[in-house]
Amino acid sequence: MAYEFDQELDCSGMPCPMPILKTKKALQGMEAGQVLKMVSTDAGSVPDVTAFSSKTGNELLGHEEEDGTFTFFIKKASDV
Repeated sequence: MAYEFDQELDCSGMPCPMPILKTKKALQGMEAGQVLKMVSTDAGSVPDVTAFSSKTGNELLGHEEEDGTFTFFIKKASDV
């Protein structure tokens, strides 16, 4: 999957809940409609990012996993 993104956030090596906290902070500094690429090595990030996106209204465009690295593409909602 290849998505265009406006900002990249590397959360590799960070344990839960840091990837979600860093993602939330990064999205707060972005414009509505922009896309954040977040990279994590925490397997718990998959359900965490899914739940976070659902709860906040930000759109999880997609995610992929390769060799223990999880990459997420999150589009900032207009009302967040």
